[in-house]
Amino acid sequence: MDIVLSTADITTVPADAIVNAANAALRGGGGVDGAIHRAGGPDILAELIERYPRGASTGDAVWTTAGALPASYVIHVVGPVYTGGSKEPALLESCYRNALRVADELGARTLSLPAVSAGIYGWPAQSAADIAVQTLRRTATDVRTATFCLVDPKLYKAFQNATAAGE
Repeated sequence: MDIVLSTADITTVPADAIVNAANAALRGGGGVDGAIHRAGGPDILAELIERYPRGASTGDAVWTTAGALPASYVIHVVGPVYTGGSKEPALLESCYRNALRVADELGARTLSLPAVSAGIYGWPAQSAADIAVQTLRRTATDVRTATFCLVDPKLYKAFQNATAAGE
């Protein structure tokens, strides 16, 4: 799989599926989650409410159609809250593994992804980047290109370090 780093807004990057860093309620929120819901339109939230009335657990991934986004699907992953919450790397790894599993089930070959849990959830940038990149590299998948959309320069640098480390 090719791992690409971008500073573009995730809601503008064409892909088969966009990965959303969602909260457990799956009802929209701030950060990437809010941006995806605003850009995709109300159909995404309506589908989440209908299909996942109880939300999802930390580490899980579920999907909806993408509304007005430049993708066919949104894969919603529930990342762990590092600040005052879970500091267990396995939960963050499971977000990426489950996103790839769902992508494979949907036939998605290209993904746009955020740095899950590295924003308001407080996961340290380099650790988040290392976990993301290592998990994508170690997980068997049919996904061909994963584009990390990193508007924060600190996260972009962390992902540059993580991708260089495995080359």
